Amino acid sequence: MLSLRPPGRLRVGHGAAAAAGALRFERRRAMRAAPSRAAHSIDHALLWVVGALLLLGLVMVYSASIALPDSNRFSSYSSTYFLVRHGFALAVGGVAALAAFSVPVARLHESAKWLFLLGLVLLVVVLIPGVGKEVYGARRWLSLYVLNLQPSELMKLFVVLYVADFTVRKQDSMQSVRKGFLPMGAAVALVGLLLLLEPDLGAFIVIAAVAMGLLFLGGVNGRLFASLVVIAATTFSLLIWLSPWRRERIFAYLDPFDAANALGKGYQLSHSLIAFGRGELFGVGLGASVEKLHYLPEAHTDFLLAVIGEELGLVGVLTVVVLFFWFTRRAFEIGRQSIKLERTFAGLVAKGIGLWIGVQAFINMGVNTGLLPTKGLTLPLMSYGGSGILVNCVAVAILLRVDFENRKLMRGLA
Repeated sequence: MLSLRPPGRLRVGHGAAAAAGALRFERRRAMRAAPSRAAHSIDHALLWVVGALLLLGLVMVYSASIALPDSNRFSSYSSTYFLVRHGFALAVGGVAALAAFSVPVARLHESAKWLFLLGLVLLVVVLIPGVGKEVYGARRWLSLYVLNLQPSELMKLFVVLYVADFTVRKQDSMQSVRKGFLPMGAAVALVGLLLLLEPDLGAFIVIAAVAMGLLFLGGVNGRLFASLVVIAATTFSLLIWLSPWRRERIFAYLDPFDAANALGKGYQLSHSLIAFGRGELFGVGLGASVEKLHYLPEAHTDFLLAVIGEELGLVGVLTVVVLFFWFTRRAFEIGRQSIKLERTFAGLVAKGIGLWIGVQAFINMGVNTGLLPTKGLTLPLMSYGGSGILVNCVAVAILLRVDFENRKLMRGLA
C-alpha cells in the first residue's frame, strides 16, 4: 500500500523528534548533575563531624538532665523537658544555619561593623533592670518567650566578623599602635566592660582570646602583640585578684578536695573529678551516671563532659576531644585556602570561628578535668543552651559558606 506522505517529510519528522528527544535527555542529565555538583561543593566530612557533636550532645544532655525534675527547683518540669528544649534549639539552629549559608561572605563583610554595633546595643539592653533576665545573680539573658537570647553568645560571632573586617581595612596600619592597636583595644575593652557588668568573665576571656588571635594572624607587629598579651594577662589577673569570690575559686581549684573547699568553691570540681574517676576506660554505661543525680551541679551545661567521662569513659572523652581538634584544624585549613585565593576577610573569619570553638572547648575541658579554674563556659555544639546552640550552628554555616565559595572560585565558577 502506498503512503500519501512524502518520504522527505517522514525523515524530517523523525529527525526533529530525535533532536527534541536528545535535548530533553541533555536537560534531564544537566538537572541531575546540578545537585551533584552542588553536593560536591559542600564539605561532607565537616558536616559529619558537626553532626556527630550535635547528636552526641543531644543524647548526653538528655542523660545528664533526666533526674533534674526530682529537685525542688525543677519539680514542675517533666523528665524530657530539657531534651525537648534542646531539640527545639537544634531545630531553630538548623533553620538559622540554612539562612546563614545562603548569605554571601561579601555581604557579611559589608555588615560586620553594623553587626558589632548591634551586639553592643544588646549587651547594654540586657543590663536594664526588668528587661534582662537574672539567674543566679547574673543578668545575661533576654526573654523571647520561645527561648532566652544570650547577647554574649551573639557577640562572640560578631567579634570574629568585626576583627576580621578591621584587620582587612587596617592592613597597612597594623604595625601602628595608634591606628592598629588602640581602636581594636578600645572596642574589646568596651565589650569586656559590658560583659563584666553582667557578669560574664568567661565570655570576655573567649572574646579577648579570639580578638588577639585574629590580630596575630592578621599580621600585627610582634612586639605589639607581646605587649598586648602582657596587658591582657595583667588585666585578667587584677580582675581575679580584686574579686574575693573569683580569688576563692582559684585557691579552691588548686586543692578541690581540701576540707575547706570540697563543700564550698571546690564542690563542682571535686565531683567532676569523681565522675571521671568512676568512668575509667569505657564508662559505667549510658544513663548510669551517679554524679548527675544532684551531686554535680550544672551537669547538662558546664559539666557535660564530666557526665560523658563517667558514662562513656576515657574512650568517650577522647572521641569528643578528637572531634573538636578535627573541627579546629579543618577551620584553619579553610582559612589558609581562602587567604591563598586572596580572600583575606573570609580566611580570617574561618580561622576566627576555629579559634572561638577551639578555645571555648579547651577551656571547658580544662575546667572539667581540673586543669583550669572553674569558669562558667559551656561545651560548644554540645551543652544545653538555646543561644549557644543557635550561634554555634550559624558559625558552622558561615564556615561552610567560606569553603563553598573557595571551591567555586577554584573551579572557575565564581
